[in-house]
Amino acid sequence: MDITLLKETAGKLLARGKGILAADESAPTCTKRFEAVGILCTEESRRTYREILLTTPGAEEYISGVILYDETIRQKTSGGEPFPEALVKRGIVPGIKVDTGLKDSPLCPGEKVTEGLNGLEERLAEYRALGARFAKWRAAIAIGEHMPTDACIEANADALAKYAALCHEADIVPVIEPEVLIDGDHSLERCYEVVKKTLEAVFAALRKENVALEGVILKTSMVLSGKNAPVQAGVKEVAEATIKCLKESVPKELAGIVFLSGGQTDERAAAHLDAMNRMNDAPWRLTFSYARAIQHPVLTEWAKGDKERAAQAFLFRARMNSLASEGKYEEAMEKERPY
Repeated sequence: MDITLLKETAGKLLARGKGILAADESAPTCTKRFEAVGILCTEESRRTYREILLTTPGAEEYISGVILYDETIRQKTSGGEPFPEALVKRGIVPGIKVDTGLKDSPLCPGEKVTEGLNGLEERLAEYRALGARFAKWRAAIAIGEHMPTDACIEANADALAKYAALCHEADIVPVIEPEVLIDGDHSLERCYEVVKKTLEAVFAALRKENVALEGVILKTSMVLSGKNAPVQAGVKEVAEATIKCLKESVPKELAGIVFLSGGQTDERAAAHLDAMNRMNDAPWRLTFSYARAIQHPVLTEWAKGDKERAAQAFLFRARMNSLASEGKYEEAMEKERPY
């Protein structure tokens, strides 16, 4: 393990004014999103769409890294250049999703554990040869009656820690993503409890595996009201609760933190990130690793057959989140959007 290299890569991903684009949707997920806007989902249509995300000039001002899917890291631009090489030329770090998805958790109805540890060492070596310098593994923690169970949290924390250790052996920065799902009618306070408990379990597992936290990035949920909760917490309340939870749960030596949007609207994801950075009260760099909160308008414009407007929409959303990562976003800026 080259800790100097890992810290250098993490530093690039956490650069000021930049964040990570998550473009690692599986083919089934892409199919749902494409069909929702009337597009036939094929390997070529996925390649064509992702070429917009990976080659739009100017994106490197706001995007530090891109999480790719297994299919995408092997694809090329219309000019024949491998996608990872196209990213590196513009100073963007290529990454890769390495978990193989969720399965039902034994003896825990309604809960999931993430698979993908079998053969991971070999896959990481292959992905590194293809250009990946960081990876992502997602766990999904549901809130509900009698959920999450300790067994589910601990099983996912253990898998995240083993994945992180294997990444370090391969000189790849692990992005650990224990997502607490927004689904449900739970309160902000209940979400706080679950996020805190989950993060504490994850970092206990990382310590057990002797993972060097200076070479690890946390991709976490914000502390939010459930999407069906009768009372929805405001932007400031979410920011304060999230920062408090992180300060109580996350070691200071961690390289940095990126947030997932987790079902929030484009604007609300930017507003929450902005509010946290305006507080200026965290020992880590706080930025974004959004998928839908950046891609939603891009896909909508591309579905209309306007590649140029799709690229403009991508740059605009990337810029809004870049500003939010420095506490400089204003809701009034949304009036400037080109879509």
